Amino acid sequence: MFDFDTPIDRLGTYCTQWDYVEDRFGKKDLLPFTISDMDFETAPCIQAALQARLAHGVLGYSRWNHADFKQAITGWFLRRYGADLDADHLVYGPSVIYIISQLIEEWSARGEGVLVHTPAYDAFEKMITANGRHMLVSPLIKTAQSYEINWPQFEAQAAREDCKVLLLCSPQNPTGRVWTTAELLRMAEICQRYGVKVISDDIHMDMAFEPYVPWSEVAADNQWALVSSGSKSFNIPALTGAYAFIADPSARAQYLTQLKAAHGLSSPSILGVIAHISAYTEGDAWLDSLKSYLQANLQYVEKTLNQAFPELNYRAPQGTYLAWIDLSPLHIDMDALQRCLIDDYEVAIMRGDTYGDEGEGYVRLNVGCPRVKVARGMEALIGALQKQRSPQ
Repeated sequence: MFDFDTPIDRLGTYCTQWDYVEDRFGKKDLLPFTISDMDFETAPCIQAALQARLAHGVLGYSRWNHADFKQAITGWFLRRYGADLDADHLVYGPSVIYIISQLIEEWSARGEGVLVHTPAYDAFEKMITANGRHMLVSPLIKTAQSYEINWPQFEAQAAREDCKVLLLCSPQNPTGRVWTTAELLRMAEICQRYGVKVISDDIHMDMAFEPYVPWSEVAADNQWALVSSGSKSFNIPALTGAYAFIADPSARAQYLTQLKAAHGLSSPSILGVIAHISAYTEGDAWLDSLKSYLQANLQYVEKTLNQAFPELNYRAPQGTYLAWIDLSPLHIDMDALQRCLIDDYEVAIMRGDTYGDEGEGYVRLNVGCPRVKVARGMEALIGALQKQRSPQ
């Protein structure tokens, strides 16, 4: 029904991943597998809704606090995940990171700690540090099949007097872990025991290939927020817009005061609002097809990489469209590998240490693209790895 195979030329469209790859990699015109947006057109239902709105011709101030927007979101959670969330708990924000940042300021003081599983999305540490807090890390343990929580270490961090917030990434970026109900319940119990509030960043929720459970279904109290957006799922980040369910009424009121009065950001992009309504009311079939395609891309990476280097034992993630690849068994010089990828293969792949010390020896490959591009990326990565292993 939907075409994910035909490449679309994104050059010359002010595209961060393609047009500005030189900013991070020092060279123009590289084939990028970098930041987590996709090279696919968004769902036809969204395109049609946007075209209809643009045909109207007026793009004035708009609102998000109405039934069409809020019920589209709650309906999505109920239909897709069996979670009956309260529409009155829903708030808007210009981005997921903005909402998280405001909640961290609200729920902690300068100098206090925010607990994060690592390796972690690099914007987390930047945002936490910029807000005058410090990041308390809980490194995940790599197993033969996946990544697991170090429970004694996690609880010790949560028990610290300065630990005020758990910033959970669900599914986790970059490892792709989809947390089980048992894991979420255990985290909820620990956080309640030590008075740690929870912010769950669920922006990758629709890209889970294992059952995704919203935090609302395991929360032990009302000291939590679930933050998300349709931006990753439907490839609409440029339209802006995110939302959160904030369970505690006083916390919700304080957030809205910051959004409206302090920052003047309560009037959303009308195109972002319309895109979310269309996505969450009409986008199921497109998303289901996309997920199948992305999972096949990840399985292609697993098969191709393990055929070339069986010792890597790479496993496709449980969620996201990001291949998190541990190259440490090959004892590769990562600086030399990066130079080879850029200079010899003209390919840009994110280094794992971008996401913290636990990412050393890894690369993160974005497979949200046509299969032919994934194949080129794998050919380049395998070729560069073989060059680094060959006698010089």
